Amino acid sequence: MSLTLEALPGARAAYLEAAIRRPLSRRIKRVLFAALASAILVYSAWVCEIFSPKLLAGLPKLGNALLLMLSPSGFQYLPEFLWGLLETISMAFLGTLIGAVLAVPLAILCSSKTFPIRILQFGFRRFSDALRSFDHLIWALVFVRAIGLGPIAGIMAIALVDLGTLAKLYSEAIDNASKGPVEGVRAAGGTWLDEIRLGILPQVLPVMLSATLYMWESNTRSATILGVVGAGGIGYQLADRLRVYEFGQASLIIILIVVAVSAIDKLSAWLRFRLIGSA
Repeated sequence: MSLTLEALPGARAAYLEAAIRRPLSRRIKRVLFAALASAILVYSAWVCEIFSPKLLAGLPKLGNALLLMLSPSGFQYLPEFLWGLLETISMAFLGTLIGAVLAVPLAILCSSKTFPIRILQFGFRRFSDALRSFDHLIWALVFVRAIGLGPIAGIMAIALVDLGTLAKLYSEAIDNASKGPVEGVRAAGGTWLDEIRLGILPQVLPVMLSATLYMWESNTRSATILGVVGAGGIGYQLADRLRVYEFGQASLIIILIVVAVSAIDKLSAWLRFRLIGSA
């Protein structure tokens, strides 16, 4: 024991010396990597015109807009704004609910533990990848063109993106579930559906609930942006006010959105604690 204690300072010094005195090739690689990252950063900034006179010329206009937004106005339109906000929250809730319900069977088909046919499983996984590879705005534009303006386009856009995202999260939770309960149900003579219902779902239900509630929070914010492309809700009114330079009314709408999103976050946290805790 005494020899080990005596050797500790020397071993620590040798470790520090080895960490400081790295091989020359490794140091050259790090320098080259830093130089390449810096070059990419500078090139990206140049392409996006971050250092252009356009940005400097627009800063005073941005400052004036922010100053005008410090004094909210348009309180006579408050009922209209509240109705649009309620429409946005409804879009997020219905879109999340539809996506979560449809994601359960898709996740079962995407999981190797519940659907062993590899070729079909690969196809279902790529299908879920394709759904979530496009943003809500892209799907909203598609549905606005297909079915017209209104909240239905926003609901369908949210549902499709959530279908792909939640199917991936659900399937990963199913893949990580323990095999013990499934084997017990199978040994008792249960069917394939019994294995899923009694052996897998009780294990992954807390994860599924947590992911669904988080998506509801996120979709409340996303539904606001969908109104810009004509999918209804408070976002449409916000874009309309900004288009005509009514910054005071836009400020009031933004305040309402922040309050609503904060309330949804609190409600979601409470539901997560109650539901997942009990589960």
